[in-house]
Amino acid sequence: MTLRKTETKSELRYLVAEELKLAASLLYQAYHDDPLLMSLFNAKADNEEYEKRLRATIREELMAFWEAEQPMIGLFAGDSLIGVVCMTMPGKSFGPGRYWHWRLKMLLTAGYVSTKQLVEKESLIQQAIADKLALEHYHMLAFIAVNPRYQQQGWGDVLVRAAQQALQDEPKSQGIALLITQPEHQSLFKQHHYEQITTLKIGEVAGELFFCKRQQVVSEEAEVANGTAV
Repeated sequence: MTLRKTETKSELRYLVAEELKLAASLLYQAYHDDPLLMSLFNAKADNEEYEKRLRATIREELMAFWEAEQPMIGLFAGDSLIGVVCMTMPGKSFGPGRYWHWRLKMLLTAGYVSTKQLVEKESLIQQAIADKLALEHYHMLAFIAVNPRYQQQGWGDVLVRAAQQALQDEPKSQGIALLITQPEHQSLFKQHHYEQITTLKIGEVAGELFFCKRQQVVSEEAEVANGTAV
């Protein structure tokens, strides 16, 4: 997959192993106050134990992505990582049936209850999409974040488009699923044809499940190519 370079000397490319620590740090900042993660870990944002477990969980998640060869796309300005988007691919054993060594590591870092709820979250999403859309093969957008210094500058839009390009490069994928727990993030995805499917309650937190169908992405790309996109 070849990702387009963006303007202003920025570049989109797949992360390499040496960049996972940078990505983990960026994701930690972005998801520190996420209500779902705070609920799963049963902790407050200023709690030292919560911060320790969150860092460990993000680190293990990224290592699992790397080992399973899932797409992790970085947005760079020079040598600085300013954004990242991580997805799971269809047709891979990387859902609720994740391999046991990942679960063991998560049990040691996040704890039994949190690990169980993280796995249940994925099962709920898969079941909802099967029930509402009758789809089985799709990408799941797991993480997306922009460095706080570069927010409100359009880089989130660049990352969403990068995820859609990854979708187009995988013929078997029928679309991209995404769970949003903070309402202020919905508008970005609605601009790119993500539609609200249902509300899911995970633990004590409710989130909105969104889905972008493959044909919508193809249509948008055709509009851009023809110069008719808004």
